[in-house]
Amino acid sequence: MLTNTLLLSQQLPTLQYSSTPERFDDTWEAPLSTLLGLGRAAGADFIEFFLERVNYISCLAEDDRITSITPRLSTGAGVRVFLGKAYCYVSTNDLSFSGLKAALEKALGIMGLQLPGPNSFVPEINLELLRDYASKRGKDAWLPLCSSMREMGEILLDGTTKLQQKASHVQSRRATYFRHWQEVLVAASDGTFARDIRLTQSVGFNLLCADGDHRTSIGERAGNTSDPNFLKTWDYQQAAEQIAESAGKMLYADYVESGTYPIIMANHFGGVIFHEACGHLLETTQIERNTTPFANKKGEKIAHESLTAWDEGRTENTFGAIDMDDEGMPAQRTLLIEKGVLKNFLADRTGSFLTGHPRTGSGRRQSFAFPAASRMRNTYIAPGEYSVDDLFASVDKGIYCKKMGGGSVGATGEFNFGVDEAYLIENGKITKPLKGAILIGEAKEIMNKISMCSQDLSLAPGFCGSVSGSVYVTVGQPHIKVDSITVGGR
Repeated sequence: MLTNTLLLSQQLPTLQYSSTPERFDDTWEAPLSTLLGLGRAAGADFIEFFLERVNYISCLAEDDRITSITPRLSTGAGVRVFLGKAYCYVSTNDLSFSGLKAALEKALGIMGLQLPGPNSFVPEINLELLRDYASKRGKDAWLPLCSSMREMGEILLDGTTKLQQKASHVQSRRATYFRHWQEVLVAASDGTFARDIRLTQSVGFNLLCADGDHRTSIGERAGNTSDPNFLKTWDYQQAAEQIAESAGKMLYADYVESGTYPIIMANHFGGVIFHEACGHLLETTQIERNTTPFANKKGEKIAHESLTAWDEGRTENTFGAIDMDDEGMPAQRTLLIEKGVLKNFLADRTGSFLTGHPRTGSGRRQSFAFPAASRMRNTYIAPGEYSVDDLFASVDKGIYCKKMGGGSVGATGEFNFGVDEAYLIENGKITKPLKGAILIGEAKEIMNKISMCSQDLSLAPGFCGSVSGSVYVTVGQPHIKVDSITVGGR
């Protein structure tokens, strides 16, 4: 291997590197620093390589049978080239030096750049000493400690059996689990050189019950990062009892009458409303597209003074926890809204280039096939000063949204969300279950109507799809009161 800091481009075809094939370690520094130097010599302003290995498996139990086990192994890399404020991205499954060089050459060509001539000098980029979050935290040992396929099947089948025992009028029972192990390496022409391993797992139930014309469908998921024993310690008995109880209440519930109501929204997964209706509008990708009403509102009041919201990657074991983002930046806490005032946007490298907002460690992607973009991590409304009883006591007639379902959000914040489990509130008390409720609103309006937040913050796992694919996130909030919102029903 060549060791001098400058080499002639005509020497590139004969270079030999001995990078460790089974892991990303500091042996990858030499080839990547050479390729980054080649890109700079071609005239690019900035170049970034993202390398990835994935070991994934999912398991599905339906009623009393395992109906699907799906493993997936993948390896690949992406290279991003910036010229001014324009960039392009090229991905490849070939991690050899020649394969990565070919991807770089293609990306340079798209930007109108060419590899330097045969007698041009190619400086190697001085990369930092490898920031190895995986080795620092013992993550290399995680994968062998995870549940075997036999354990997966046994636990899921025990779970569906428990659902049958606890619920009535059962039509179908499903239990699903996946384990996603990912090793990543980021090297960039600003000297970034960082490695991490992520282990994300999720398990959950779906229960369908029916009795004549009465039907209900309830789902519940748990998720974790960083704990190889997560599935083994999952309390499926408690989860089955909770979902069966909810299904029993909703099966014969009355349909909600449409109208405008004050609502109390439960903690935990209730935070999906803030994530979808407001969180996405605070990503710099929305500023780039001119699709957020908050683009020029930094420092201004955009929500009720009772509302403070955070996005961060540091809460241990949460679904959106990351030690570094997919651009190699360490995780951090970002204050989004403080007492109703917009404080920060979420910015990746591209978003920072194009909008001027500082990077927040929010550059995330589904895989090497996607360039990173500004994405949420653990996003939640902070605890407030009220008790849950205070919230209920403030409502004469309204709706308690205990469990949120699916929904959709428009580009500028218009949303509608189904409520899987709801109850009528009368004179500050829950009186009867309701079904068929759909929450309809707009981000700019609902943020100013969240007038009370309780003290019982709780977080829940979620999946978020956007321009850089699907990523794992956390949503959350304490119980909150929305003074008025349109509720669709019968």
